[in-house]
Amino acid sequence: MKTMSRNLFWTLLEAEHPKAEAFCRKLAKNRDDGNDLYQDALLTAWRKFKTLRNVESFRPWLYKIIVNTYNSQCRKPWWNSFVNLSREVLENRQVRDTSGQITARIWLEKAFKVLSAEERALVILFELEGWNITELAGLYGKPEGTIKSRLSRARRKMREEIARFFPRGEINSLKVEAEYALPGNKTSLE
Repeated sequence: MKTMSRNLFWTLLEAEHPKAEAFCRKLAKNRDDGNDLYQDALLTAWRKFKTLRNVESFRPWLYKIIVNTYNSQCRKPWWNSFVNLSREVLENRQVRDTSGQITARIWLEKAFKVLSAEERALVILFELEGWNITELAGLYGKPEGTIKSRLSRARRKMREEIARFFPRGEINSLKVEAEYALPGNKTSLE
């Protein structure tokens, strides 16, 4: 039975491996920390595989373990936190960035800093990994309306953080609500 369980775990993981690994890297903000997160989450999933009740639920079950592992790592003491790049290094990198990717990444990092670990995971799963509201509701065990509200609040926090760096007249271009907005939601940054 153990051999069958091990084979089943690896068979189920094979389909999710590239996406789950990429999700960990996005969540952790870099390749090395993402790989560590993925490895820690896989060890937990391996140990808890026998608790999985339904193999069709493997994907949300695995991502829940990844998110929980990430949340646990975020609670580590301050001395285990990463150090930001100095202003001089960032300015030198921007000069060589002809495509704007580094500049966009810096803006995203600023926006993501205001989010909690759970909000960050939610935004990444929805916006970058392509999960839909129903899948996220199943993952978090919350109603779809709650997920929509949390996404809306997280995106609003991100917009407000970025808006601090722009003159007041340019803020209007940031007032875009996504397709998951609830009816009657106010999108104003005022």
